[in-house]
Amino acid sequence: MDPVGEKAIRASFVNCSKGEASRAHLPVGLAELPWGDLDFLGWRDPGAPDRSYLVAPRGDGLIGVTLRVPQGVRRSFTKTTVCSVCVTGHPGSGVSLLAARRAGPSGRQGNTVGTYLCADLACSLYVRGRKQSQLAGRHEETLPLEERIARTVRNLDVFLDKVLEGER
Repeated sequence: MDPVGEKAIRASFVNCSKGEASRAHLPVGLAELPWGDLDFLGWRDPGAPDRSYLVAPRGDGLIGVTLRVPQGVRRSFTKTTVCSVCVTGHPGSGVSLLAARRAGPSGRQGNTVGTYLCADLACSLYVRGRKQSQLAGRHEETLPLEERIARTVRNLDVFLDKVLEGER
């Protein structure tokens, strides 16, 4: 992913108002992020732990979505869970169900779509081995790196397509 500035990030959000986008807390150290290792930019809001953001290159632009952790979801701290985007296994609470309001009129009516993502939204770093799950070493994947990256991008595109369905 190419480096992205604050203005481009805020303008990319498709499922929130311009006011909400302007109040979003951006990741600390934006300029120092490992952009070459990112397929998308994802971060948790430090001021609101139930809120997250995701910005991904799409076509010739960016698409950004706001995400929320649904209330009342029980998490098991003893089971292994798998991210739906990067297919990395994590123990306990390493994967979170995140819900995105759909874009457009559908989202304004309260319709959402959810997916299970790495709780820290560092899927790209897990795929590339730059970050290790606590299960690392127990479940080694044999798929070549380029194919794992392509799978991650495809899985993210499927989720983003569902968010965008509300625009139609």
